[in-house]
Order: sequence, then structure tokens, then C-alpha cells
Amino acid sequence: MTDLTLAMEKMNLAEYIHLLNRPGRLLYINFIAGVARGFGIAVGFALLGAVLVYLLQKLMVLNLPLVGDFIADIVEMVQAQIQNRRI
Repeated sequence: MTDLTLAMEKMNLAEYIHLLNRPGRLLYINFIAGVARGFGIAVGFALLGAVLVYLLQKLMVLNLPLVGDFIADIVEMVQAQIQNRRI
């Protein structure tokens, strides 16, 4: 019996049941967790994009033919998108 009691204490079963009895609190906690997760994804993606742009700029300075052509294609695509939005 004591093993079962210890296992339930380790699982925080009482707190979990208390949380299930308060659905508003459960929704609030899940909402905050979702917002934090979304914010983390946005910040991570922004940092990853910034590092990628930084590395592409450094590669462009080296003026490698293959990389230079790739970057030129990207610039052309971006400029075409900008022109399409102005119309």
C-alpha cells in the first residue's frame, strides 16, 4: 500500500485531479503554453533566418561562381515579387 501511495505522490496525482476539476485554469495554462511555444518558434525561425542571411552575405563576398549565381537568382525572385506587389 505504501508503494502505491508513494507512486501517486511522485505523479502529483492530487494536483492533476485538482487541475481537471478546474477546466478554466486548464485552458488558461494550455493557452499560455501555446503562446510561449509559438513565440519560441517565431524567435528561433528569425534567428535561423538571420544566420542564413549572414552566411550568404559572407559567401557573396568570396564571389564564388556557384554561390554568386544562387544568390543572384534569389535576388531576382525577391525583386520580381516586389514588382508584382506594386502593380
